Amino acid sequence: MKDHIWNPWHGCIKWSQGCKNCYVYRRDASVGRDASHVARTKSFAYPLAKTRGGAYKIPSGASVFCCMTSDFFLEEADPWREEAWDIIRIRSDVQFSIITKRIIRFSQCIPADWGVGWPNVRIYCTTENQQAAEERLPIFLSLPIQEKGIICEPLLSPIYMEPWLGPDILQVVAGGESGPGARPCNYDWILDIRRQCAAAGTSFWFKQTGAKLIKDGRLYQIQRRFQHSQAKRAGIDFHPLRGGHPI
Repeated sequence: MKDHIWNPWHGCIKWSQGCKNCYVYRRDASVGRDASHVARTKSFAYPLAKTRGGAYKIPSGASVFCCMTSDFFLEEADPWREEAWDIIRIRSDVQFSIITKRIIRFSQCIPADWGVGWPNVRIYCTTENQQAAEERLPIFLSLPIQEKGIICEPLLSPIYMEPWLGPDILQVVAGGESGPGARPCNYDWILDIRRQCAAAGTSFWFKQTGAKLIKDGRLYQIQRRFQHSQAKRAGIDFHPLRGGHPI
């Protein structure tokens, strides 16, 4: 079953080092659009859209990645978020994944009935460098979320995250930066995060190399179409068993 993307609003305000070369800004600029202008989209209610036959266009059991051209916890989106939560509540049969740099805003942005977390919502906290990890991960671990993941993308430095790994973290994803002006990612940083995950029994996914990868002291320029496939060829993903099944 394919993954779906739901962008209830578009546009974002740069937040940290990882935002410097944001692909949304780059793409919007190419068509004369200001990516810092945040607006509700025409596809706001996409998870509730139905076919002519009355079935949901996003089928039961599907995975939906939310706000891929913004941040779900963006302050400018506060007026629309409650309605977005209503949609997620209605589609409790669908798994929603939310990726955020603004984990510090999480507690003030959740619905009144959130409780210990909704089982159909997975939250990923991004940590592009050591500073971001130290600022965000202690907060992240303290929050009532049933499924948590960490995304180190674009990875801009080595990250020591062992104190925050363990059974509460479902998966760590790592990858370099893409696009013009991409900052280099060192393969040793990737391997060290993988080592930490393996020691903690946490799933690890090397998602993509980025445009500039340093390996064994050599800088490789990798074309966009090869960045995911080269990461896969590295063969370093780690998937421990939970309940007798790989994550």
